Amino acid sequence: MMNEKNYKIVVEDDYPKSNWDIFKQIIKRSLKGELLVGLKITIGIFYRTLFKNESATVHYPKEKLPLSPRYRAVHKLLRLLESENERCIGCGLCEKICISKCIKMDTRIDENSRKEVLEYTINMGRCIFCGYCAEVCPELAIVHGQRYENASEQRAHFTLKEDILTPKNSLKWQIEYDGFGSVSKDADKKIKKTPLSY
Repeated sequence: MMNEKNYKIVVEDDYPKSNWDIFKQIIKRSLKGELLVGLKITIGIFYRTLFKNESATVHYPKEKLPLSPRYRAVHKLLRLLESENERCIGCGLCEKICISKCIKMDTRIDENSRKEVLEYTINMGRCIFCGYCAEVCPELAIVHGQRYENASEQRAHFTLKEDILTPKNSLKWQIEYDGFGSVSKDADKKIKKTPLSY
């Protein structure tokens, strides 16, 4: 329990007791300029917008605010730059760690005895964009991109793999992310010609 010595009693002697006192208090505060402080700020913004061309408004479809590099937006499935194959090896770690249970994966063993991903879907309507799937991926196959406009009229549009997989013809514009399996910045300098066997 708190001691009564810790309390500080506030006595407001100037508290209005009648309607006439309330009216006098309003007039007194108005003459002090308390009501004009907000109007002064508004007029200042109005002046800077009209005469100094310092608008704070972003005209959205044409202008976009810069995003933080750590921003977690719509997922992207990356491809290998050399072979153009999907990086996903079908380990299923992203499906297991997903706390909102929005990732579904179906795999099979192909003719080379390797795991092949048949179906990979992310339900963007359920996803909370926590980033666990991107952190746990050993091949850096799934990352969060910069696309945040994912509105749709149908729920089916939130689960398509083709929307988040990098197309083969756009591979040269694929952004590489730092992490295990990513291409280092000095990769071209490290490449050596393979010696001929003869």
